[in-house]
Amino acid sequence: MSKPVKIDFVSDVVCPWCAVGLSALEQAIARVGDELQVELHFQPFELNPQMAAEGEDVTEHLTRKYGIGEAQVAQNGEAIRARGEALGFTFDMARRRRIYNTFDAHRLLHWAGEQSAQQQRELKHALLRAYFTEGEDVSSSEVLVKSAEEVGLDGARAQAILSSDEYAEAVRAQEAFYRQQGIQAVPSVIFNDRHLVQGGQPVELFEQALRQLSGIAAPAA
Repeated sequence: MSKPVKIDFVSDVVCPWCAVGLSALEQAIARVGDELQVELHFQPFELNPQMAAEGEDVTEHLTRKYGIGEAQVAQNGEAIRARGEALGFTFDMARRRRIYNTFDAHRLLHWAGEQSAQQQRELKHALLRAYFTEGEDVSSSEVLVKSAEEVGLDGARAQAILSSDEYAEAVRAQEAFYRQQGIQAVPSVIFNDRHLVQGGQPVELFEQALRQLSGIAAPAA
């Protein structure tokens, strides 16, 4: 019988490589099959914790943050779009015009995780789609509540959380914990609290890691 594998997926909902990495990881899990026992938890990381409520134009933000020109931003965006397409995730870069503060999104994800791992996972997907595919404002209470309701969570409860400071301390504590562990970039995928894989890696790399940790052999060629 295979060993269970605990996975902490440290990420942000406005990080394109996090969407790529999650898609690759989930496909790797599916490849390994039903023998694998996976506990997948989503942990908070804010790329831009000081981002103002109104957000910022995404091109202006990226050119300033990384010291690159608009042409390089567009080229990088096309590379990300192609990676997503290959994995079945749709990036609509024309709609993704602003980058937003994500603290409230992480508060909702924390709450969703208390309901069930599956609902947290579904909410994560809903938020990634809302931002990268639909170009929606994931700092907006309206968008966050709608996303929660889409995955079967209580919309009234979600609104109550967003109207308060509930889960703020818990999210900040988790963010601080991972910073103290040396996490400075996302996605950071931590297996069994010990083994770290960073970045939007290929499916094959995640599959290899899962097989090694769970003791499941690769299928015969």
